Amino acid sequence: MIFTTAILEGRMAGRTFSHRRRVIIDTDAKNEADDQFAIVHALLSPSFDVRGLIPAHFGNRRTRHSLEESRAEIELLLRLMKLDGQVRVADGAPYALPDARTPVPSPGAELIVEEAMRDVAEPLYVAFLGPLTDMASALLMEPRIAERDLTVVWIGGGGYDGRGPQDGRPEFNLSNDIAAANVVFSSALRVWQVPAPTYRMTAVSYAELDAKVAPYGEIGDYLVRQLVEWNEREHGGSIEFRVLGDSPAVGLMLHPDCGTWVERPAPAFRYDGGHDFSAANRPIRTYDSIDARFIHEDFFAKIRAFAETR
Repeated sequence: MIFTTAILEGRMAGRTFSHRRRVIIDTDAKNEADDQFAIVHALLSPSFDVRGLIPAHFGNRRTRHSLEESRAEIELLLRLMKLDGQVRVADGAPYALPDARTPVPSPGAELIVEEAMRDVAEPLYVAFLGPLTDMASALLMEPRIAERDLTVVWIGGGGYDGRGPQDGRPEFNLSNDIAAANVVFSSALRVWQVPAPTYRMTAVSYAELDAKVAPYGEIGDYLVRQLVEWNEREHGGSIEFRVLGDSPAVGLMLHPDCGTWVERPAPAFRYDGGHDFSAANRPIRTYDSIDARFIHEDFFAKIRAFAETR
């Protein structure tokens, strides 16, 4: 996909990036209010060659049309950024895998396979801000992608502190497709996981958003407004902050060491979201901390620069 604006062609403040990493963002964009920040951040990062956005389902607890709502939110963001028709949008699966052997084919899964199998020098990163349905489907459809230069960055899963799932329930992104998580975690794919205790480190206040995001164009105003509206619905207006829990996926693709990480054997997931380490899976990278300052300030600078170019 070719972008027309200079900021998205790989130039910012006179810098040109000749070898950009290929990026796909798979996002349950209308689930809450933080996916939107991560999507915009990725689109504004000149070292990324964004090959496509994949709308993802987020279960059926809140709506029966979660995939369609994610698609509509992505299209709204692109309109506000004046990028209509300039970014490939390929729908993901409308529901979770029926089991760990059966894919749910979709244009989004086909996009992942297509990009993974391309013979190019640039690595491919696929960031999942919701369930792993489309990654698991792509792998089941074409197992050879596990041998390619592909990194899966997943915001999801519970922590490794031994306390188990919060309130006896799986972490939300995991809960929307545990079978898919087991497919990916038992594979040979390179996985970077940002579990819940880590992605919760990315809180930002209304005061900071009002000063550093809202003034910068239609997209900045919308990002902050929809976040505040979400909090008012969910929390009755009792808080003045939000955790931008999906933004670490973008931060890590920009700077893989903007957090501390360890390699652990990939667990299997039980029905309650807990870990089962009895399987002899290969190691994956799991992040135990994240540099929220780097991520937030990078986004603030980019959205300001984007507004100024407009």
